[in-house]
Amino acid sequence: MQYDLVVIGSGPSGQRAAIQAAKMGKRVAVIEKRRVVGGVCVNTGTIPSKTFREAVLHLSGFRERGIYGSSYTVKHDIQIEDLLFRVEQVIRSEIDVIRNHLARNRVQLIEAEASFVDAHHIRLDDGTEDEHIIQTDKIVIACGTNATRDSRITFDGQRILVSDDILHLRSIPRSLIVIGAGVIGVEYATMFAALGVRVTIVDKRPTLLPFLDHEISAALTYIAQQNRVTMRLGEEVDHVEVVEGARAPVEVRLKSGKLLHAEAALYAIGRTGATAGLALENAGVELDPRGKITINAHYQTTAANIYAVGDVIGFPSLASTSMEQGRAAALHAFEARDADEHGIGLFPYGIYTVPEISTIGANEDELTAAGRPYEIGKANYREIARGQIIGDRTGMLKLIFDPETRKILGIHILGEGATELIHIGQAVMALGGTIDYLADAVFNYPTLAECYKSAAFDGLGRLNG
Repeated sequence: MQYDLVVIGSGPSGQRAAIQAAKMGKRVAVIEKRRVVGGVCVNTGTIPSKTFREAVLHLSGFRERGIYGSSYTVKHDIQIEDLLFRVEQVIRSEIDVIRNHLARNRVQLIEAEASFVDAHHIRLDDGTEDEHIIQTDKIVIACGTNATRDSRITFDGQRILVSDDILHLRSIPRSLIVIGAGVIGVEYATMFAALGVRVTIVDKRPTLLPFLDHEISAALTYIAQQNRVTMRLGEEVDHVEVVEGARAPVEVRLKSGKLLHAEAALYAIGRTGATAGLALENAGVELDPRGKITINAHYQTTAANIYAVGDVIGFPSLASTSMEQGRAAALHAFEARDADEHGIGLFPYGIYTVPEISTIGANEDELTAAGRPYEIGKANYREIARGQIIGDRTGMLKLIFDPETRKILGIHILGEGATELIHIGQAVMALGGTIDYLADAVFNYPTLAECYKSAAFDGLGRLNG
């Protein structure tokens, strides 16, 4: 079998690369080693975790507690099956949509494990004894990542687990230690806390999600603590083990000597490229010191005809940017256009903690370090009619802008709808808009979008003293 393009992996970046090439009239195949398409994003990562979050927020009544009180709940005695019912439904639907998109664009789906013979030949292992080798002109590696595991820890998927194991839990633990306060760890920590689970976060960094604007990070920390999350920041884990027969069988000892106990521990210390078994060395594809595939500005690896996109190349490791990386790689591979360096310019982050966070552009610390003058404008949800209606009294929107040109330099939002709300600011920033536009714009009333106008007025007020 011979193809113009073979894509290894069917996650967001792989799908977009394959479909873009197919639309250019190329013969394309996608190799997926799982029994289902969609990669980590659809099966164990982005889609399941965000659906899990929605189920938690609905059944726990968390969103309505600002109105009806902290004891309000939609369903008492929530079971893991209640949460996973919604997750499984969404996963099935997404898988069906992806298969339909690939078939409609005449992309051949091959269910097998791939390994390189050389830069143009790929060996397929489909579980039979027959050897299958396919030939291709171009290749896109979009194999994604696996949850990082410590070889000294025995993971059983129930008491000591990684994020991929959450969809297979048999019950909701009454207490949980989250080791690692990265995005995945903090997202799940706040989700379980919303269910009433007693959560402890352990991380060697002194600040929660330090890449965020400091006010947003501080606000998230406060809200999490109000929801009974215990922070053990600036601490390192010495060992993790299960003590059989104990009521809280998971024991986590910190290097400071502290001993923590819980029913379960979630190990969330990042993710590692899923490149084992690909035999990259046969194709001349090199990894960087962090285990990510080395690429240039056009997503080409050290083998010119082989590209790599998505989480396996590292930052920013977002489904949204990965899609555009896949598309840009396919366009460059067939000389339709040059890919911009790392594909994307201005893009938002969405962090699905409880409450959710979204951010775009620079934060105060970055601008201070760069010696760039700025001013800020803030709006609190509790001062906006819509915020009162939905009962979100902790949400906030923060604008950062240049005091001379008045152009917006960054937007940082914490609260209900943050990941949707950010796109208004993204459009204004992309088109070179100023804070004056937001002050003059008319927004629907009552909406959370009014926060932009309120924050703009606050910022202009600061400029005028």
